Amino acid sequence: MNKRKRKKKIYKSTIIFIVLDILAFTGFFITYGPFSYLRNLYVTTAMKTMHHQYLAYVFYSEEMVENIMSKNYFVPIGEDVNLDDITIDTAEQSNYKDDYEKELLTRDPGNDLYKVINLKIGGSDAYLVAIYKPDKVKLISTKNFNVGGYGERVSTMCDRYGGVVCINGGGFADYGMGSDIPTGIVIEDGKITWGSEDTISNELIGITADGKLKLMSNTTAKAALDAGVTEALEFGPFLIVNGKPLEIVGDPWGKAPRVAIAQTKKGVMMFLVVDGENYINGASLKEMVDTLIKYGAYNAANLDGGQSSSLVINGKLFNNPPSAAKAQGGRYVVTGFGLIP
Repeated sequence: MNKRKRKKKIYKSTIIFIVLDILAFTGFFITYGPFSYLRNLYVTTAMKTMHHQYLAYVFYSEEMVENIMSKNYFVPIGEDVNLDDITIDTAEQSNYKDDYEKELLTRDPGNDLYKVINLKIGGSDAYLVAIYKPDKVKLISTKNFNVGGYGERVSTMCDRYGGVVCINGGGFADYGMGSDIPTGIVIEDGKITWGSEDTISNELIGITADGKLKLMSNTTAKAALDAGVTEALEFGPFLIVNGKPLEIVGDPWGKAPRVAIAQTKKGVMMFLVVDGENYINGASLKEMVDTLIKYGAYNAANLDGGQSSSLVINGKLFNNPPSAAKAQGGRYVVTGFGLIP
């Protein structure tokens, strides 16, 4: 596809995204009266985004917004992963502590790399991918950052890296049209590819050379490298750290398509992707935490969701992202994680 046609296609999909956002946010008239859930979802969704916060105050008083937010929030865990707690031993066992562990560790015939477990979360289809070789999980990224483009589909990146299973990852500057500018720090193969040694990350999602998920709060890129991180991007919140789940009050972000990365104490890496339509269905943060804990997650982090939600397996988009994103084969993003054999 030549650049002109590619840009035309991107612009078309961008218009769809903008229209969907307008429809969602101009639906405020139904959030009065008995529709308290929709009202709360509208306010919390607006407040979690930098460029939509003002919309909450357009329709509601400051007192009402503060009241809603005081009943729907989460408390960041605020500590780093202790790598000494993780021992890489992903082998099948003769005995399992429960059916979830058995389902996670029992291989599909002839496949010792990964296994896909189909789930239902919050009434939506979900896919938990167990990865048995965590040292093969690497960061994937678009070819170039900040060159005036829109990133790449996860399928494109996954193919270029020779990936078998890939998901989207970190955020990017987005004022309605997307971009190829990552937010925060990006580290790939032990090198800082976005940001500098002194760039501070509130929530850094990293992986060490031996395949351990390293979550670090309020850290610099240099500190991450010194801690043995070789692959990293920024997003959040952390869902589980050292076995401690995120403290969630109410339903701060509502239901949405979501993506997470996690790891058990024995080192099995997990990708969790949940289908849905923005503002309508999908999974809540609590449902993500609860599901991952069932399958033994000891550490876990939320990744970019919504339109960006993408799971690619063997070169094909495996999940069903929101309709606008699915229409273009997956949204253009800037980073992700992939099982690269």
